[in-house]
Amino acid sequence: MTRRRDAEALAEAEANSLEETLADRHVVVCTGSGGVGKTTTAAAIAMAAANRGRRTIVLTIDPARRLAQSLGLSSLDNTPRPVEGVEGLDAMMLDMKRTFDEVIERHADDPRHARKITSNRFYQQLSSTLAGTQEYMAMEKLYDLHTTGTYDCIVIDTPPTRNALDFLDAPKRLTDFLEGRFLKMFLAPGMAAGRVAGRAVGYGTGLFMRAASRITGVGVLGDLAEFFQSFEGMYAGFKARAQAVYKQLQSAESAFVVVTTAEDHALREARYFLQRLAQDGMPTAGLVVNRVTEPAVESVGRHQLHEAAAKLEGDSREPEQQAVAALLRLAAGDLAVSEREQRSLLAAMHGLDPRVLVRIPQRADDIHDLDGLRWVGARLAGVGD
Repeated sequence: MTRRRDAEALAEAEANSLEETLADRHVVVCTGSGGVGKTTTAAAIAMAAANRGRRTIVLTIDPARRLAQSLGLSSLDNTPRPVEGVEGLDAMMLDMKRTFDEVIERHADDPRHARKITSNRFYQQLSSTLAGTQEYMAMEKLYDLHTTGTYDCIVIDTPPTRNALDFLDAPKRLTDFLEGRFLKMFLAPGMAAGRVAGRAVGYGTGLFMRAASRITGVGVLGDLAEFFQSFEGMYAGFKARAQAVYKQLQSAESAFVVVTTAEDHALREARYFLQRLAQDGMPTAGLVVNRVTEPAVESVGRHQLHEAAAKLEGDSREPEQQAVAALLRLAAGDLAVSEREQRSLLAAMHGLDPRVLVRIPQRADDIHDLDGLRWVGARLAGVGD
């Protein structure tokens, strides 16, 4: 695709808006690298959906407090909280440990079985720190929110890193870990209660386990064995729910919104996200470019602005004339930045069609309240001034 065709594709995408996404998508996932305004965009999308009469919840799996602050809430936790001033909008922040506990309590055979798992030392470590657990629990929470049917629209704010798409990968990695061949040894009868060298384990495994027990301690291996034996029978449910959510995310009811700024590094990440989503068959709603420079004057070129400023500076020493000259040079600078941002955007989107391109102008103040979110939401819907 030539540069001209790239420019035409972006112009066509910019003529569209996210109105369709706001009006009828059931699950909207906001993804992007750190510091690009992704959390603000997620909150604005949720608020705009609620303002269209849709019962909406926004869920963040980013532990920072930005979402609560922008919605005027003192804090968020694992329980949906209504947003005062926005009818039909709830917000919550994922507590992965609590969510994991709830999954165990819901799917264990009985309360005693659940307590046996949740009190296990290895489980407590797994549910709090294992890589991918947070993203898997986000899938579980999304599954719950989807199946209860309480909400018309569920907006997910993913972590602010390139690993935001671990949201897609982590469930498979975690379920593969939980049913891996190596871990099946812990299901052997001789592994219970720290009996790490039982005959049922086999000679080679026995040698390994004896060595491991000297390093980690028999108690740790006993916890591992007890955990995996207690957990047996629940693997299939974990895997089935992860697969159900993955299919839901691939369906026409869902949409991914990629958020970026016009900085080169953020645009490279946005390109990666768009390509990866297409590769996985995930429906992309569009690209939001935050904090773009809006030049005050676009009909006049930079050189003419500089020439006009130089003429004013040379013809008069009056303070008013000098002030006008300074403003002209500022306008020329903004125009130069805007042109650079456009070149960066064209380069990053070469050969890609984001379908929708929404530019959110840089503001003099940060967006930290409901009025600011309404301002963003209007631009996402294509009705900003």
